[in-house]
Amino acid sequence: MKDTDGAAGGFGRYAPAMRKICSGLQFPEGPIALANGDVLVVEIARGTLTRCRPDGSTSVVAELGGGPNGAALGPDGKVYVCNNGGFAWHTTDDGLLLPGHRPADYVGGSIQRVDLATGAVETLHTSCEGRPLRGPNDIVFDRHGGYYFTDLGKSTEDGRDFGAIHYVDPHGAIRTVARPIMTPNGIGLSPDEDRLYYADTVAGRVMFWDIAEPGVVRSPVGAVYPATTVAAGLLANVGGAARLDSLAVDEEGNVCVATLVVGAVTAIAPDGRIRAIVPVPGGDPMVTNVCFGGPDRMTAFITASGKGDLYAHEWHCPGLALNFGEV
Repeated sequence: MKDTDGAAGGFGRYAPAMRKICSGLQFPEGPIALANGDVLVVEIARGTLTRCRPDGSTSVVAELGGGPNGAALGPDGKVYVCNNGGFAWHTTDDGLLLPGHRPADYVGGSIQRVDLATGAVETLHTSCEGRPLRGPNDIVFDRHGGYYFTDLGKSTEDGRDFGAIHYVDPHGAIRTVARPIMTPNGIGLSPDEDRLYYADTVAGRVMFWDIAEPGVVRSPVGAVYPATTVAAGLLANVGGAARLDSLAVDEEGNVCVATLVVGAVTAIAPDGRIRAIVPVPGGDPMVTNVCFGGPDRMTAFITASGKGDLYAHEWHCPGLALNFGEV
């Protein structure tokens, strides 16, 4: 653990070894820690929602197809999944499974809902305000029972779509929060739910807005460009060649963002300071997501997707309690 904040900030108190829980997964993402100690993940390349148990065994909960990505428990106890529509996959010479461009069988992105008891899958949304969803990526529920989700867009050999952030209210009505955005990926709320964070993958930075009301944001920098986008504030640039994926927030308000290329989780304070860089063992550059769980929420569950592993790491403070995180 690289601790940039010093022992006073808590990250330097200890650095226990990271534990590998499961392996052999097909590009795991979207971890959800359950009350019984299991962790749900999506396997993007396999098209499934999968249960990982503490003993390392796994079982498929639901067949989702396409490219299931971010996932979260909703107020009804069901799992809501951002399905990006799939990727064309390739394996590197050293065995890393990596996503590529839009696949030949791509039909669009969607928001799906899974009943954990039966494995039944519903498709809730395939478009917003007349525009098709391209590549829904990550999701977070607010205390009102609505949820924000990012749409990363999709790429081809010749270019890529711009992305967007959308909000679905507790009654199921969907609307756009902001667009166009380059590559919005991870998304999360501050402890007071007065800020909405998102990770911009290609730029390697975390951005934020102030929340005016559920599903409505305002610019902290006072400018709007273009007219359809509320200008976001910069929380932090991670720097170097790092690219950012999904994120979680801990109880101190640190934004804990999976950091591609570096193969780590970067903890960013609410004032933008880089507090710690927590490397994931195994040399996997595709560290894609993190969630918190365990009886005290002090265990960070981390997906290292290129090699198909799920890790657990004892964090220095509890993760932020999710609004609908127990089942």
